[in-house]
Amino acid sequence: MKKVFIIAEAGVNHNGSIETAKKLIDVAKEAEVDAVKFQTFKTENLVSKNAQKAEYQKQTTDAEESQFDMIKKLELDLNTHNELMKYCEEKEIMFLSTPFDHDSIDLLAELGLKIFKIPSGEITNLPYLRHIGKLNKKVILSTGMSDIGEIENALDILIESGTQKENITILHANTEYPTPMEDVNLKAMVTIGNTFDIDYGYSDHTLGIEVPTAAVAMGASCIEKHFTLDKNMEGPDHKASLEPDELMAMVTSIRNIEAALGNGIKKPSKSESKNIVIARKSIVANCDIKKGEVLTDKNLTIKRPGSGINPMQWDEIIGSIAKKDYKEDELI
Repeated sequence: MKKVFIIAEAGVNHNGSIETAKKLIDVAKEAEVDAVKFQTFKTENLVSKNAQKAEYQKQTTDAEESQFDMIKKLELDLNTHNELMKYCEEKEIMFLSTPFDHDSIDLLAELGLKIFKIPSGEITNLPYLRHIGKLNKKVILSTGMSDIGEIENALDILIESGTQKENITILHANTEYPTPMEDVNLKAMVTIGNTFDIDYGYSDHTLGIEVPTAAVAMGASCIEKHFTLDKNMEGPDHKASLEPDELMAMVTSIRNIEAALGNGIKKPSKSESKNIVIARKSIVANCDIKKGEVLTDKNLTIKRPGSGINPMQWDEIIGSIAKKDYKEDELI
C-alpha cells in the first residue's frame, strides 16, 4: 500500500523571517511529515494594489492594510529559497513551494522542484495551468471553490500540455479559514477520485485533526495541513493552523489509521489467531456418555475451548455412535 504523503504547509507563517522559516522546518521534521511547503510569489504579479483582503485576513491582520501590502511583507526572494532548500536537504525533509505566478513557476523549476502544487485560486487560470503542465512534473492540484466541471477543465489542460495523468493528485479543499465542519463535504473527495479515476487527497483548513484523519480512512493518498509555531502570532493564517504538538498528533493519527486500513483481505490476523482456541467453542459431552451410546442433542452441548470438533459439524455428529466413554465436559 502506498504511504500517505503528508505535507506540512508552512505557507506564509514564517512572517517574512528566514529564522522563523527554519524553525518551521525543524517542527515539520520532528513531526515526521514527508514535505514542508512554502509559497512563492512576486506580489506585483499576484495582486493589484487596490485588492481587498479576505474576511478572515481582515480579522487576523490590520484591517486597514491592503492585501498588496500584507503579502509584500511575506515574499521570499531567490536567496531565501536557496537557503531554505539547503536547510531542508540538511534536515532530510522535502522542500516544496506553491508558485502563484509565471515568474515563480520558472524560479521553482530552475531550483529543481520535483512536485508542483497548484493552489485553489489558480484552477481557472488557463495560462498558468498550461505553464505548469508543460514542465511534465508531478502535480498536486487543489480544488477549493471549484465544481466538477472546472476540475475536469484544469485536468484536461494539464494533460494536454504534457503532464501524465498518473503524475497528478487532486486535492479536495475548502478555502474558508477555518472551514466550518458542515462545509467540508469529504464525500466530494471520493467523488473526485471516482469521476476521474485519479489519485486524490485533501487539503484541510478546519480546526483540529479529525477531518484529515477521516480523509485518510476514506482513501486520501495525500494530506496537506497548515501549521505554525504559535497560533497567536501576527499574520493571516496562524489562527487556522496547527501548533507543533497538534501537527505531531495529526501525523501519528494518520499513520495509525493508515496501518489500520490493512489490505482488505478478511482473514484472522496474526495477533488474534492465538485467541481462536480460547474464544471459539467445540462439541463436548453434556453428561457422562458410555461407549456405544447414540450421540444426541441431549447428551451433547457446545462449550469452550475451540480445540475440538467445530460446532458447524453438529448435524454430522448428532446420531453417530460414541466410540469411547466420555466424562461430562470432555471434548468429543
